[in-house]
Amino acid sequence: MNLPTDLHEATLLRRYKRFLSDMRLPDGREVIAHCPNPGSMKTCAEPGWRAILSHTTNPRRKLKWTWELAYDGDGHPILINTGRPNAVVAEAVAAGQVPELAGYGSLKREVRYGAERSRIDLLLSEEGRPDCYVEIKSVTMRSGDVGAFPDSVTKRGQRHLRELMGMVAEGKRAVMFFLLSRGGLRAVRPADEIDAEYGRLLREAAAAGVELVAYRAAFAPGTVTLGEVVPVEL
Repeated sequence: MNLPTDLHEATLLRRYKRFLSDMRLPDGREVIAHCPNPGSMKTCAEPGWRAILSHTTNPRRKLKWTWELAYDGDGHPILINTGRPNAVVAEAVAAGQVPELAGYGSLKREVRYGAERSRIDLLLSEEGRPDCYVEIKSVTMRSGDVGAFPDSVTKRGQRHLRELMGMVAEGKRAVMFFLLSRGGLRAVRPADEIDAEYGRLLREAAAAGVELVAYRAAFAPGTVTLGEVVPVEL
């Protein structure tokens, strides 16, 4: 996935009100950047960290700057913009780069499904095979050398796990896909210390037949793509 072409380095001053961040540009100017991340951003937003911003001249946009990436104290990149991970995974699946999800001729995004009327991130279909429902979660919180999800209590995430178990019960295929959207980490685990119910449901889902798949993101200048597979530690 290509990031916007008009990218700029900055230094994070602070993140506040969930969707706002103060940034200092190299010329000393301070700007307000949109923070497209509704999570707590635990371990992801320390003042003084290097950031990458995209810029737009669209007159309809109140905030011209958007926070795309951060670099932690060890220099590892973090994909801040939560609008990007689904595109990274969808592009990789469509290109046949995810062996676990290969062999489907149709890929649809944001399809209504389930008893609780959720939207599935990816719906994969192929004649003669059960439909495959793929829920994507971006993992950015660091716990030692492991990524932990979620970074705050997520009723929505709990609902998604129930929906996936419902699909398995109907004879469909269901996949929870974790994208490790931060460099320097070797695996992903449920953050039981933050949302014990999510961890319980994830283990229940795995036991019920929901497949757990995890990959790390690969970062290069101007792009974020799918990297190597990593283990899910339950």
